[in-house]
Amino acid sequence: MFVKICGMTDAQAVEAALAAGADAVGFVFAPSVRRVTAEHAQTLAATARGRARCVAVLLHPTQAELEHVLQVFDPDVVQLDHEDLAAPSFARALQNRVVWPVLRQGRDWPTSLPPRVLYEGAVSGSGRTADWALAHQLARRTELLLAGGLNPDNVSAAIRTVRPFGVDVSSGVESAPGVKCAARIQDFVRAARSAASE
Repeated sequence: MFVKICGMTDAQAVEAALAAGADAVGFVFAPSVRRVTAEHAQTLAATARGRARCVAVLLHPTQAELEHVLQVFDPDVVQLDHEDLAAPSFARALQNRVVWPVLRQGRDWPTSLPPRVLYEGAVSGSGRTADWALAHQLARRTELLLAGGLNPDNVSAAIRTVRPFGVDVSSGVESAPGVKCAARIQDFVRAARSAASE
């Protein structure tokens, strides 16, 4: 079970995710209490390089914002709403990058699905659970990373219902908005891996 811990804002959060065995850590460059600059993300990600995938999470960025993140942060993966990928200039900038398109509940999906997608509720970071029945349908067609309202208490049920490739959590492992809790990260990863092994 692939596990991504998203919304890194300090070194303690990154270390907690790595210690728990997370496969990826996400850095948010969109308006949010978890937003960081490309320069700050580059510093925070230093200890994670080679140990977990460092993911740039963007939402409707300008061309300049996208290129700045790519140049300064140099992510392993770019996470971007699939509608944003339709822009030819974005496609050119991302042509040699690993991209995880975000498909959102209530929006149209592309007819041809990429090899891996992230399925999210209508609004990222809201703590609201995504539609697991729809997610299950999607998980049968592509490698699905399930996001939206996950936490240590419901991730096992989510995995049993959706059968995703992986899970992605942010607010569900926080003690306050934007503040990660090491114990909750540990509990989340343990619960996800346990459910997957069942």
